[in-house]
Amino acid sequence: MDIGVAMLGQGFMGRAHALAIGRVATFEGVARRPRLVAVAGRDPARLAEFAARFEVPRAVTDWRELIADDVGIFANLGPNALHAEPTIEAARAGKHVLCEKPLGRDAQESLVIERAVAATGVTALCAFNYRFVPAVRLARQILESGDLGDLFHARFAYLQAWGAGADESAWRFDASEAGSGALGDLASHVVDLARFLVGEVDVVTGLEQRFVEGRAVDDAVAATLRFRDGAVGTLEATRFATGNVNRLTFEINGSRGAVRFDLERLNELEIADQHGFRRVLVTEPDHPFAAYWWPPGHGLGWDHTFAHEWAHLLGAIAGEHGVGPYGATFADGTAAARVCDAIVEAARTGSAVHVASAER
Repeated sequence: MDIGVAMLGQGFMGRAHALAIGRVATFEGVARRPRLVAVAGRDPARLAEFAARFEVPRAVTDWRELIADDVGIFANLGPNALHAEPTIEAARAGKHVLCEKPLGRDAQESLVIERAVAATGVTALCAFNYRFVPAVRLARQILESGDLGDLFHARFAYLQAWGAGADESAWRFDASEAGSGALGDLASHVVDLARFLVGEVDVVTGLEQRFVEGRAVDDAVAATLRFRDGAVGTLEATRFATGNVNRLTFEINGSRGAVRFDLERLNELEIADQHGFRRVLVTEPDHPFAAYWWPPGHGLGWDHTFAHEWAHLLGAIAGEHGVGPYGATFADGTAAARVCDAIVEAARTGSAVHVASAER
């Protein structure tokens, strides 16, 4: 059975999700096959081009027109300021919802979205796509098995380099549209991975920095973390890491072993015991998501994570499993926002902040 999908947003994220929807429709064992039936955007020319490229039958400039009878899933890929109202209204109209990260511009807005959507009973996923990298999922499986022993250290970084010459008119540099800069755009991803892999964050210290004079949002953030189970860690996100185009990394050290990942080597996970690290190519038949794709050794790309995400959402809608713990729920989106807010508060006050104190 098909399920109609409507998307708000036809830019970079729109392309990624449209490709994913097309791919998932070919997966074996998918309970309901997604079909992109409508798209909304602010630029009529780009919207028309997108609709023609992806053969979307309906293209509109008002997102309210997307909440129609033939739509089963509403995918909100719009600017952060547009996450709340369309997502909530779609859920109230009985549509399942996918909302890009960050869920809200801060924890308070995220909580409003989370609660309003939960009250409707629809299935909702916050699109932290890096949970669906095969190597990241394998790292989660190793951690769940206890093979690393007691966790001691965790380091997370998301490094890009495009911030210096960026177009200041872009919505990502408008505080009212984006809410924050590198914090919400990049740090939210590694905060989510920190929670997904290590556990809840208890205390943070933080710094944020603007390298361009007069810029309304942060260019870089850095934080130290203490996790509730006792591990300590660091987190860094920046748009000014010269030489890094899109580099997300983490390393987690335990008493019996460690795991290490670099998005620039997306198909690999490094796994260590007491004798050091070894490289695993995460493409074997028993590895996460491998059944959807190619023979061993044939790697995947960044965009494939969105296909895995959509397959997971469709399974949750069909009742095969929950959105969590492997997909990010809206509660996960709020939790990540609370950690980000705590980093901001710690940077403002110069003091360590308990994450719970950031909840409002």
